[in-house]
Amino acid sequence: MDYLKAFLVGGLLCLIGQILIDKTKLTPARILVGYVVAGVVLGAVGVYKPLVEFAGAGASVPLTGFGYNLAKGVKEAVTENGFLGIFTGGLKATAGGITVAVTAGLLASLIFKPKDKS
Repeated sequence: MDYLKAFLVGGLLCLIGQILIDKTKLTPARILVGYVVAGVVLGAVGVYKPLVEFAGAGASVPLTGFGYNLAKGVKEAVTENGFLGIFTGGLKATAGGITVAVTAGLLASLIFKPKDKS
């Protein structure tokens, strides 16, 4: 049942993104940034935590989950470290995801040769 919940919630988030790509003039980059910001806002308001508890990876793996982890990390760091936590909490909470993204980008740049679109 956990797999089904994760699939449905993750699929719904992807469906919303695909509809935004198809039906609006928003660029994919703006949609991705919107997803991260939505995760931060929903996490700060307290709406995203129950969704993560319900759907697990279906809610925590997409970019909204990255935004949620940013907000959660900042909130915890501010509680522990005060004002300085605003600057350190988000990075501590999302360090694993950032590391994987940078490493994957590095490997892709070493394996593939970029070409101009023309």
